[in-house]
Amino acid sequence: MEKTRTELNITPSVLVPLAQGCEELEAITITDLLTRAGINVVTAGLDDQVVVASRGMKLIPDKLLNEVLEDDFDMIVLPGGLPGADHLNNDPRIQAIVKKMAANNKYTAAICAAPRVLATAGLLEGKHVTSFPGALDQFPINNMIYEESSVVIDGNIITSRGPGTAMDFTLTLIELLVGKKKRDEVEAQLQR
Repeated sequence: MEKTRTELNITPSVLVPLAQGCEELEAITITDLLTRAGINVVTAGLDDQVVVASRGMKLIPDKLLNEVLEDDFDMIVLPGGLPGADHLNNDPRIQAIVKKMAANNKYTAAICAAPRVLATAGLLEGKHVTSFPGALDQFPINNMIYEESSVVIDGNIITSRGPGTAMDFTLTLIELLVGKKKRDEVEAQLQR
């Protein structure tokens, strides 16, 4: 069995797609805390425009999504917010990436309304999952076990509730990627 990048002491790499109308608190918390943990974070815009988040904050992605389609990432993290999560959900490139990540046993994480992207990709069947309340109601998912927990991990699928759980969500992602010791170091810096 091939060793993971982490086992080989290679810095993990995470893709964070940024769609117009994403939830800025989630996008910023995810990218900030992962970076504090020494993880290589690449933000990618769906188009070549500055991303205007759901509350009007302007975010400048590192790259265009088309520029990273062939790159190898250890995890993809989908910020929620509306209409951002719907833009992610309706983008065939995002659907292809999450399916490829799942097929290669890589981590796929989504918060708030973004778990609907995983639902559309068929990744939530038979899984324990959470989301922003009501975000998955329109998606008939076979044998999905919905939980009202802050963060839910089921295999390589990690989901979370919303802006208020973004910090716990991202600390969980840090622990999965680089271990509890690094999570504890980052959490101590936050004075939680």
